[in-house]
Amino acid sequence: MAASTRDHDGIMLFRRRKPVTISERLRALLWPRKGLSRGLRYVALRILRLSSSPHSIAVGVAAGAASSFTPFFGLHIFLAVALASIFSGNLLAAAITTALANPVTIPIILTASYEIGRVLTGPQDGAAVSGAEIGDMVERLELAELWGPVVKPMLIGSLPLAIVGALVFYPLAYQAARFFQQRRRRARSQTIGHSS
Repeated sequence: MAASTRDHDGIMLFRRRKPVTISERLRALLWPRKGLSRGLRYVALRILRLSSSPHSIAVGVAAGAASSFTPFFGLHIFLAVALASIFSGNLLAAAITTALANPVTIPIILTASYEIGRVLTGPQDGAAVSGAEIGDMVERLELAELWGPVVKPMLIGSLPLAIVGALVFYPLAYQAARFFQQRRRRARSQTIGHSS
């Protein structure tokens, strides 16, 4: 180690006493030390503190939720911002809410959209394809073969999920934003009242 990382007694600075093992690093990657609720609370408060009307925030959240339920990974933020701007929603709320599609939820979203799509497209287009067959098609770059059995049902199945997601998240976000803003206004008026 460089001499600059040692103090005057020769003790190493900025180093753990016990090195982190690989299993501890994997656990922290999957489940943070402070838990998942801390991050969720931060995101929720970040959205609620936006200086927009409750309706605008709720439309942004609904747009972000709807785009998160689509299989357009890598494009969720663009899709959410486009939807929010069409419906006069808060663009930042839309972008933040796309975090609903994360490594934990993506397999669930994909499976649900595929299964719903298979039901909606019927047996002629929705013939079941195993994961190994999909992997073989992707390796051979036969993406055209994936359209009928995989991509089409997934796209069609994502539409009901997106609509339901927007319809569920809009009222929740609206009520939360309205309550948060009312509480903040009351706290400010009490602070002004006490200071005068």
